Amino acid sequence: MSVLLHDIAHLFSINTTFFTVLDYPMSYIEFFGTIFTIWCVWLTAKAKVLSWPVGIVGVVLYLFLFYQIQLYSDLFEQTYFLVTSFIGWWIWLHPKTRAEANKDDELKIGRNSLRENLAYAGIIAAGTALLVYVTVHLNVWLPAYFTEPAAFPFLDAFTTAMSFTAQWLLTKKRLENWLLWIAVDAIDVWLYWFKGVKFVSLEYGLFFFIASYGFYQWVSECRQYKKELKIAYEPARA
Repeated sequence: MSVLLHDIAHLFSINTTFFTVLDYPMSYIEFFGTIFTIWCVWLTAKAKVLSWPVGIVGVVLYLFLFYQIQLYSDLFEQTYFLVTSFIGWWIWLHPKTRAEANKDDELKIGRNSLRENLAYAGIIAAGTALLVYVTVHLNVWLPAYFTEPAAFPFLDAFTTAMSFTAQWLLTKKRLENWLLWIAVDAIDVWLYWFKGVKFVSLEYGLFFFIASYGFYQWVSECRQYKKELKIAYEPARA
């Protein structure tokens, strides 16, 4: 049993190389975490329910990755993603009313009101402040588990707070989630490259373009809903 646990720990280590490309040692955990996450984001851009179970696999792998590179806000973020992935999976498959359902009986894409967007902006600001305070003290409070100080605590906390909000909006299938993901992806490209996980950095560059595509796709679908609704309620001409 101890041998098996040792082998699993070795496989999930950032220092265990799967292959080397352009002198960059690619670990198993970074490679497969990235592949599953890219697949998840692409499916999400297409508004496919399959995105949730695929994403769960990627989240679990990234939990191990971010712990090892001391991005503690991202570690908490992945834990949150794991929980909300199960919630989103349920919500998308169980719209509360027929008016909220699309032609496949899944939750229809919606949009926030101005008041909701202002409230979410406030949540992001408060979340950033809280995460900065917590992460800069983790190595002091729990030195046995967090042996190194947090890297880039403000920037990491800011993108994490935006990601928390974007993920919640995604579970509710709200269009605005893509605008937040676009901002997060742009920042994380630089952050992960600087931290040395270059494959993850390139992944977030790809996410930026997929998020932009997802926003376009969801806007198009929203317009289609409005068009169909207008046709349905348009009085018949004599």
